[in-house]
Amino acid sequence: MKKIILIRHAKASLEYYLNDFYRPLLEVGIYKSIKVAHKSKLFIDHDSLIISSSSKRTSETAKIFLEHWNIDIIKATFLKSLYTFDVNQLEQIVKSSSNSYNNLILFGHNSAITDFVNKFGDIFIDNVPTSGFVSIIFEATSWDDINRGKTDKIIFPRDI
Repeated sequence: MKKIILIRHAKASLEYYLNDFYRPLLEVGIYKSIKVAHKSKLFIDHDSLIISSSSKRTSETAKIFLEHWNIDIIKATFLKSLYTFDVNQLEQIVKSSSNSYNNLILFGHNSAITDFVNKFGDIFIDNVPTSGFVSIIFEATSWDDINRGKTDKIIFPRDI
């Protein structure tokens, strides 16, 4: 069995002069990430493969969650390739993940996150909001073999 947790980065600055990759989190984004991290702590397997987009807002979000889950940041891998808004690229990254891990925690971007959740989960979600947390369980032994799974847990800031 494989389990993936997808987390959309927190609310970030929309300042026009910043390159999108370097946009920092807003205070409200930090606050909401802390709330979701606390609420989701019981659903985390500390022996997970943790990967995150290396964009500023996403890596800052990952650091907040990991800190509140009591997971050392050195367990996370930050990938430029996860700076994607395309579900097919995200799927390729997930399916190429190491099978020595049954649990994957991924911090990324929309619309790839929402599209992935809807393609592979069994609950339609119109939009995974910033700081949103969705886990999906798959009856598969290999990441490459994942198909339709069961949406296991949904935690959105507005519901806390």
